[in-house]
Amino acid sequence: MFKRFRRLRLNENIRSLVRENTLNLDDLIYPLFVVNGTNIKNEIASMPGVFQMSLDEILKECEELINLGIKAIILFGVLEGSKKDSCGSDALSNDGLIAKSLRAIKAKFPNLVVITDLCFCEYTDHGHCGIIDPKSKSVDNDLTLEISAKQALIHAKNGADMIAPSGMMDGIIETLRKTLDKNGFENLPIMAYSTKFASAYYGPFRDVADSAPSYGDRKTYQMDFANGKEALCESLEDEKQGADILMVKPALAYLDVVKEIANHSKLPLCIYNVSGEYALLKAGQKAGVIDYEKIMLETMYAFKRAGAKLIITYHAKEVAKLLKNKE
Repeated sequence: MFKRFRRLRLNENIRSLVRENTLNLDDLIYPLFVVNGTNIKNEIASMPGVFQMSLDEILKECEELINLGIKAIILFGVLEGSKKDSCGSDALSNDGLIAKSLRAIKAKFPNLVVITDLCFCEYTDHGHCGIIDPKSKSVDNDLTLEISAKQALIHAKNGADMIAPSGMMDGIIETLRKTLDKNGFENLPIMAYSTKFASAYYGPFRDVADSAPSYGDRKTYQMDFANGKEALCESLEDEKQGADILMVKPALAYLDVVKEIANHSKLPLCIYNVSGEYALLKAGQKAGVIDYEKIMLETMYAFKRAGAKLIITYHAKEVAKLLKNKE
């Protein structure tokens, strides 16, 4: 006798009982982009609904997120060009943009989980993710590790709940773990951008973060998007070095990588549903060629089905509203 799979699909209640993956508010992390100044809320043309915001507006946004039930943000600094320099000094200052933003956010919303992006591309005048080697014209890995450790301490001392180094420097997790432990932050978790590909899907992000390289590209330190086995090696190496959470970025075109890592690591896995993926769905919504909300939710479930526990997404507020409406 053949199997009648439809027995468990006959109505929504039965389908819900046997559903293999769930999506809830605890899964969502919302990216925020802070700029210097006041009363600033600039919408990004390539990313409708996403804004560069001054700290006063960021605080309003955090309150909205909490009211929606979103418990975590990832914070990016967007520095004006006049304050950028060759080594990203603002990121190393206790009076820098991220440091003062952290203090303000944690003072007003102590229970909001604030994850900080740890990188230098938003703070350097050349737009690369660390110190440039004058001979190779690429990022000097080991010198960048040194200043990354300093940046991590700035984040830790000003209240970060979790640090997420995104520069793809070899040895970054070991460097940060040793530095944090040595300075009394042994309980501060690290979310490793373990598998971050050199991807064209980041295009709109560089509009909002003002972080496009002034020359060349990032292919010498970000991963070749053709490689899957290397992606697994990167993640397992970060786990070995002391990462608490692993990440795959981008997400939608890399679900095979997500699944492979999920099958080989016991650590929680996060995906970054990046700007280009978001922009494509928004463009489809604007053109009227897709059912936007249904495709958005289907995409979120695809991430969970592939093995992700956490989802960094610009759709977070919209997803939260849909989930709350279903309660």
